Order: sequence, then C-alpha cells, then structure tokens
Amino acid sequence: MSMHKLEKPIRLIALDMDGTLLTSDEQVTERTRKAIKQAMEKDVHVVISTGRWLGSCYPYAESLGLQSYLVTSNGGEIWTMEKELIERHTVDPEVMEKMWNLGEKYDMGCWMIATDAVWRGERPNDFSKPEWLKVGFDSHIPSNLEKFMQELSYFDGLELTNSQPHNVEVNPKGVHKASALHKVCEKLGTTMEEVMSVGDSLNDMKMIQQAGLGVAMGNAQEAIKKAADFETDTNDRDGVAKVIEHFVLD
Repeated sequence: MSMHKLEKPIRLIALDMDGTLLTSDEQVTERTRKAIKQAMEKDVHVVISTGRWLGSCYPYAESLGLQSYLVTSNGGEIWTMEKELIERHTVDPEVMEKMWNLGEKYDMGCWMIATDAVWRGERPNDFSKPEWLKVGFDSHIPSNLEKFMQELSYFDGLELTNSQPHNVEVNPKGVHKASALHKVCEKLGTTMEEVMSVGDSLNDMKMIQQAGLGVAMGNAQEAIKKAADFETDTNDRDGVAKVIEHFVLD
C-alpha cells in the first residue's frame, strides 16, 4: 500500500456497488454508512456508479441519504436523486438481437436491461419495442466465454467490460462509468482530478484510471489492482469505509 500524494482535495467519491460498496450478502456495513455520512457532512459528494439499473440501486442510495447523482447501467443513464433523467445512451435493437442470438449459440446466460424492465434468460418477441441500455452475458465454461467474446469483438460500436471474471457487459461505444462521471463533475462544478473512484471489476477500469485517486478493492480483479493508485481492504472488511476514512476524513 503506497501513500498517494493527492494533488487536490477530494470533492467527489464515486462508488461501484457489487463487490465494492456492498458486502457479499449485498449489505452496506455500519462503518461504511458512517464514513459516507461523515464525508457528506464535509461537503464531499458521494455518487453511486454501478452496472445496475435504477430500480436495483435507488433503494441503497436512498437509505444512505445520498444527495447527488446516480450513474446506472455502467453509464447508460445518469439520474438525480429526484429521479430526474439527465442523460441516456441506448443500444441499437438490431444489435441487441444479434448479440442475443450469439449468446444462444454459445449457451450463455443473459440479462438485458431496458429503460423500463430487466429481461433475464428470455427475450422479447420484438427487440425494437424496448429502449435498451445494457446487456450482460455469463458462462462458467471458459472456452464458451472465449469463443463468444471473440465473435462479439467483431461487432462495431460497442463498449465491452465485465463486472465479474466470468461475464461480459456491453454498452454503446464510449459509454462507461468514467464518461458519465465527467458529466456529473461538470454539473457539480468539479473535475475528475478531485474524484476518488472505488471499484473491483473491468467496468470500473476507466473511472479508476481517470480519477485523481483510483482505488481498487482488496477483492478486485488483478487488472484493476494494477491500474489503481491505491488498494484498500475487501468489500467484506469495510474496504470503502477504510479508504474514505484514510483520504477524506483524516
């Protein structure tokens, strides 16, 4: 753990949810709640930046008393806490259908996030009806995942990441957590240099690279640990609380 010298004080904390803010059983610990509350009392913005859709992250944001913005679907949408939509980026329905078919070919698990629904393991009759934000595929057969990824890489206009080593998540090209956070910073009158980003997976890579302080969880994928400025404890051992205490509350 190297001590990172901050050029500027942190004005915004961007937190991934799964594997980061949340413990393995999807809770926020008391210590983490307290650290977030104290950071906000010091006028530091706390923003959830997640692959989840609005419906499955809003209750957490609400229970934490967050006041700022929500980055959902890996940057596919930006919301205010009043549920006002700031920005939305959708995936072409024809491309969605092609990806679904490719997933079927390699027997991939699939979840598709639309603006008003989440489809798990099933498809709509008509792909052109929903507005698509993101799609994810997973497989516990590495060779299937590899072949699927290989074919998927020939598709144009896609941003490919993961939220776990055995999955792949797809957004429109250029849409990711970092691009959304740039927009949030603009709205708040700050810059990415004053952001501390915390995450554990490839969908956190760009926000960790582009933040003034990029933090990897102790349980993060190896590539994330390499890219980060700092490594904190795991999600089950108050990693988020510890890094907020260390850099923001000290």
